[in-house]
Amino acid sequence: MNGKKLTSLEKSWILYDVGNSAFILLVSTIIPILFKNLASQAGVANAQSTVYYSYAASITTIIVAILGPIFGKMGDRHSTRKKHFIISFVAGAIACLCLSITNSYLVFLGIFILAKVAYSISLIHYDSMLMDVTDKDRMDEISSQGFAWGYIGSCIPFVISLMIILLSDKIGLTMNNAMKLSFIICGIWWIVSSIPLSRQYNQRCVNSEDTNIIKVLKEIKNNKKVLKFLIAFFFYIDGVYTIIEMATSYGKDVGIDDNSMLLALLLTQIIAFPFALIFGKLSKKYKTDNLISIAVGAYFIIALFALSLDCAWKFWLLAICVAIFQGAVQALSRSYYARIIPQEKAGEYFGIYDIFGKGASFFGTMLMGIATHITGNSRVGVFMIALMIFIGFCIFNGGRIRESEKNKEVITDTTF
Repeated sequence: MNGKKLTSLEKSWILYDVGNSAFILLVSTIIPILFKNLASQAGVANAQSTVYYSYAASITTIIVAILGPIFGKMGDRHSTRKKHFIISFVAGAIACLCLSITNSYLVFLGIFILAKVAYSISLIHYDSMLMDVTDKDRMDEISSQGFAWGYIGSCIPFVISLMIILLSDKIGLTMNNAMKLSFIICGIWWIVSSIPLSRQYNQRCVNSEDTNIIKVLKEIKNNKKVLKFLIAFFFYIDGVYTIIEMATSYGKDVGIDDNSMLLALLLTQIIAFPFALIFGKLSKKYKTDNLISIAVGAYFIIALFALSLDCAWKFWLLAICVAIFQGAVQALSRSYYARIIPQEKAGEYFGIYDIFGKGASFFGTMLMGIATHITGNSRVGVFMIALMIFIGFCIFNGGRIRESEKNKEVITDTTF
């Protein structure tokens, strides 16, 4: 990292990714499986429970879209980012623990919404902390390190949980009860991993201007670089998050057994670790926007391949392909955005970022849910996700091409 070792504060910031990634790994693996099991026991068909889960994810993102900029502004304006960060991650971890106490699929879904909202709010504060914990020229690699160690670190509680699930019959537990234990393990892991950052972080960038979301949106409208990125980001990251969030639910619909999906997604975390670090290193030699473009293009191909998913080996191959590019597209998008926004308004701008990103996944999950509901076929929903990624790819690269042409014109004018 330019010959410098990680500082204690940078390590603490990275460690929070290790803690919250354990929860998001549950969101992409055990949570949808247990939900669908509970729904099935209540007589709900697989395709219909996929619809319910999609709608729950969409409701979550609507709530975050409303609350995100508000909490982001509070952190910027009043130097209370640490306070709101602690409140949000503690609330998320407690809700995660509470997922283990119900057998009702509807109550389970309600608690899941609370946990996911708190998790997402904590990330708004966490992402905006990147400005304070490191230098601008180190953001790409620090952001990549966060995702990388998040992938591998989250495997520890997941492997423990997976062993309990796979050995549930030998230790006298039902499969569902074994899955519920994973929520307790994850909640504790999340809290413990968050303590160092909570203790060490001190906010440096404070906004002395009394702004509001309307003013920030006007600023973004006049900043073409930020605006074009956010529009492209809206489409491509929406598809990425939907694939991550709906993978196991879709896998069950096409007949993949639970154990195959869990093991494949564990492999995803392990493979994602080195590739996130690799892309972080590559960002020193190649332009960040070029690397983002490659990762988004790869995700479009991955989404098309998902349409042919009908057996376990294809799900495993899909998981490996996702692992290679997942960290790159998330980490580099975060650090790229952090460099092009005003540092003193990081919280507000990352609140908007969350609307266009995790908040915008409302459209991806809702679109997949509606398409599946209307056709009764999950593959139609996956095709719609592939289309969104392709649109994002085109907008992102279209903006880059126009900017490149303008630069050439400037050079030509200067020459003559």
